[in-house]
Amino acid sequence: MRTRGKYLLAVLVCIMLGIGSRMNTLALPDFVVNHFGDALWAAMIYFGVRALLNRMLSMRALALSLGFCFVIECSQLYQAEWIINLRNTLFGGLILGKGFLYADLLRYLVGAIAAYAVDCLLKETEQL
Repeated sequence: MRTRGKYLLAVLVCIMLGIGSRMNTLALPDFVVNHFGDALWAAMIYFGVRALLNRMLSMRALALSLGFCFVIECSQLYQAEWIINLRNTLFGGLILGKGFLYADLLRYLVGAIAAYAVDCLLKETEQL
């Protein structure tokens, strides 16, 4: 249960940092504003997978979270009226995004791998 709690805390940290990167656009460098939100979203998905499936191997959790992120991004190519209406809501837009961008796939890759690396480093330090 303690492990689950750590992953849930990581999810909350990613959410807070992600929202902060979208709200403080004038105070942050353009690079952070343009790229960190998507990377943090992928990191949040990784930590969420680890919280839900904490017995899963880290590498499998990475693959699953990247697959989820990529499916969500590719789903943005689907433009039926009902899903456009859903994307126009606050939570629909946060979860499903608004429009497909190849750059987002790279941002997701960086974010999920960074979360995986942090996860591995924290596991190593716990074993010491």
